[in-house]
Amino acid sequence: MKSFELYEPRTVKEAVDTLSKAGPKAKILAGGSDLVAGVMKDWVEGPGMPLPDALVDVTAIPQLRGIKADQNGVTIGANMTLTEIIESKELNERLPMLVNAAHSVASPLIRNFATLGGNINQRPRCWFLRGPDFHCYKKGGDTCFSVTGDNRFHAIIGGELCYIVHPSDTATALLALNAQAKIAGPDGERTVAFDNYFIGPRENVLRENVLQPNELMVEVFIPTPAAGTKQTWMKLKNRDVYDFALVSVAAAFTTENDNWKDGRIVLGGVAPVPYRATGMENQLKGKHIKNSIKQAAATIRTVARPMSMNAYKVDIAQNMVERTILQALA
Repeated sequence: MKSFELYEPRTVKEAVDTLSKAGPKAKILAGGSDLVAGVMKDWVEGPGMPLPDALVDVTAIPQLRGIKADQNGVTIGANMTLTEIIESKELNERLPMLVNAAHSVASPLIRNFATLGGNINQRPRCWFLRGPDFHCYKKGGDTCFSVTGDNRFHAIIGGELCYIVHPSDTATALLALNAQAKIAGPDGERTVAFDNYFIGPRENVLRENVLQPNELMVEVFIPTPAAGTKQTWMKLKNRDVYDFALVSVAAAFTTENDNWKDGRIVLGGVAPVPYRATGMENQLKGKHIKNSIKQAAATIRTVARPMSMNAYKVDIAQNMVERTILQALA
């Protein structure tokens, strides 16, 4: 592994100042399960993805820790581990979908040190991006090798230039829960809704979210769901052991007389960002769910543009949405 400078700030401001001084090749270190054990170990680099020459260890910053709940919602520090989220009594009672999504990530050992912020902001797992022999668009090159290569696990929606799929299970659940992130930078703190947090290749092929090089995620806020909100999570993996999603579905919705009143349906594993299926939501609005869910789920076929080897994902996504919603009703 290439050598690097290590900084250990004690406050959010110190971390931001350190990132600003260290430059764009400095990266945040929390759990490190992807950055150190993945990107840096495998020497994943290019003009658009330089190897870090400085790591800013934020694990000792108290402001990034804790789970706080009140009548308005729940705030989770970005440095809370996935295991701490899974074991939180408050989150199990109020946000079971987020707990289930966190529980579906990796293995118990990895969940013990992987953080919420790290899971949300991790880099994509495309094997061309992670492979040393492929100078792809996301590394600053001029080719997407998945177009003519093995694209079994790539995006079926919203590709163009780059056909990665967003790897975070917790991000999919948080978007369905209408969450927002607090971000700290040189100009202070700002809040960004998860609806606007992620960046696809059409907007900027070198990035996946709105974080600037000298910013860090401080916490995530999830507003209290409306009374009677149904929350459900489903994930299909290629292997029974821990793996990333082929397709995942997160749904949070309310009903009135068995009709869809309001809610969100979000898919993971199908697009470069967590994909909010607004077409399905609109199809269900005000309608009897059991009578309308099949037609609503089929709207994915109007937006999907599968590649040569991943059309199977369209069928899976359609069936999983239908199954997930009906399971929530039951």
